[in-house]
Amino acid sequence: MITQTPLKIGSKLPEFNLPGVDEKNHSPASFSSNKILVVMFTCNHCPYVQAYEDRLIKLQSDYKNKGVTFVAINSNDEKNYPEDSFESMVKRAKEKGFNFPYLRDKTQEIARIFGAVRTPEIFVFDKERILKYHGEIDDNWKEPAEVTKHTLREAIESLLSDKIINEPETHAIGCTVKWE
Repeated sequence: MITQTPLKIGSKLPEFNLPGVDEKNHSPASFSSNKILVVMFTCNHCPYVQAYEDRLIKLQSDYKNKGVTFVAINSNDEKNYPEDSFESMVKRAKEKGFNFPYLRDKTQEIARIFGAVRTPEIFVFDKERILKYHGEIDDNWKEPAEVTKHTLREAIESLLSDKIINEPETHAIGCTVKWE
């Protein structure tokens, strides 16, 4: 496993320009009209990611009209994990009905810049694109009904209410990013 230092709370959103399954390239400017940008490092094959997909779709649906947008980035090595190839991403996004852009970081450069090491791993940026939250989605990846801390939802709610996030950093639980 490659160890990296994740972006620190208070860091500016790094630049990126990545192809999406929607056949468009996306950069931070693509999301400039949104109050909050949730960047998710994810993939197709990880069981943790798969367990969270429906919750992430629901979160995007719940917050879309409040100026929050989610964007998923897959940085996994596709040579050893062909199910994480761009073609497989297109198929997965259609199957699941993703309501957020799903981007490919083929060179893994963006994952390195963010310091992402897990899938899923969340980075939440405010309107000024300053990192305000980093970590988990919630505290129970297996059983949505047994979640006791809706960490990502609470972070979004705090930002929308101009409040300080109680727990701005949590430990992301999931598979490791599959490095080349």
